[in-house]
Amino acid sequence: MMSTWRKRRAAKRSNSKKELIEEKTMELLMIPSHFKCPISLDLMKDPVTLSTGITYDRESIETWIEGGNQTCPITKQVLKYLEPIPNHTMRKMIQQWCVENKDHGVERIPTPRIPVTSSEATEILREIESCCSFEQHDSKYSCRELVLKVKIMIKESARNRRCFVTNGAGKILSSTLLGFSEKLSVHDVETMDEILSALTILLPLDGESKSILGSKSSLNCLVWFLKCGSLSSRRNSVLLLKEIMRIDEKWRVEELLKNDGVLEALVKLVKEPICPTTTKASLLTIYHMVNSSHSINEKAKAKFADLGLVELLVETLVDCEKSICEKVLGILVGICSSEEGKRRAYGYALTIPILIKKLLRVSDLATEFSVSILWKLIGKNEKRENIGGNIVLIEALQVGAFQKLLLLIQVGCSERTKEKASELLKLLNLHRGRIECIDSLDLNNLKRPF
Repeated sequence: MMSTWRKRRAAKRSNSKKELIEEKTMELLMIPSHFKCPISLDLMKDPVTLSTGITYDRESIETWIEGGNQTCPITKQVLKYLEPIPNHTMRKMIQQWCVENKDHGVERIPTPRIPVTSSEATEILREIESCCSFEQHDSKYSCRELVLKVKIMIKESARNRRCFVTNGAGKILSSTLLGFSEKLSVHDVETMDEILSALTILLPLDGESKSILGSKSSLNCLVWFLKCGSLSSRRNSVLLLKEIMRIDEKWRVEELLKNDGVLEALVKLVKEPICPTTTKASLLTIYHMVNSSHSINEKAKAKFADLGLVELLVETLVDCEKSICEKVLGILVGICSSEEGKRRAYGYALTIPILIKKLLRVSDLATEFSVSILWKLIGKNEKRENIGGNIVLIEALQVGAFQKLLLLIQVGCSERTKEKASELLKLLNLHRGRIECIDSLDLNNLKRPF
């Protein structure tokens, strides 16, 4: 009985404590009205004042102005200038209030960094642009320091990043990289490396910046860093290569293939991944190279096949996310349109089982790519008997290709994919009566050797 009484008493005390906490919480909610932003009605973290004298939270008023509004939300007066002024007095009052109410769970708002203004961004970018015209090495070292300063500012906030983008940072940095790459020197390598790093922070770039980076000298510079740079340099290079490959693809592919070692460097990034973003960028760059309509890309396909890319990509398909799977299959479509690519695909035991496994399991795009590859390996080849096509045909039947393709036609797909699937079914049906279907391979515990 005594124990029960003590439990009840302890429960009453805990309830009374909860009521006190709730009362304090109610007090917490009573934020002074002049500390609230008139737009969001939340406690201001970075109070700024407009030309009309009204104070707002920076994030809220900048969102208002970026939406195309040029009037004060409260007074409706036209703003004389759009750049808000930090209200340090109000910020200190809010911080003092937070300190006084810290027992109620209120955290002191940090002192915000003053964002870069448009005039400051323009001045720094102008100095960077002028650095490249000087011959003295001292100016180039200062250029590196300026680029580092820009990087730090951009990373501080999304607002700073937008400010630099609006003032043409992408174009100026790309032009500066072009200037240094045309007179390539050992003294300029560190500066160019920093410029590459800054450009990746500004992605996606505008069309003019991409065109400058796609020039012959800039491409050679990117390829050099891709082959000889550090891990971060190689990452930055391939991210920018992926960005510029979308403009005038034929010319870019031709220029890239003139550089010795670029294919090996791209394959190495897939084989020895740095991060998922780098892997995807490498795959996209390779995709553009093997699927471009330029005649020189036939040499690229054969070279990629000789480097073992077919086997590497098939092994990647064993365990990868949807985005990478689609890119890998898209590359295989291009490589398998060459004789060397087909030969390497025929000779690798996992090719057919994994392609069949990806049907109807990843996405519609992945299914279309898989059907296209199977069609190139089995249906399109007129000399199947000479290079192993019939063996592939029988292997496809054994791992359930007929059932998968039949289901694909029933479920629905694009007309082009349906035509390829129907052609494959006709070929598979010729051998279907003589071959027993086996269970699909279990690839769950299969790991890549790298």
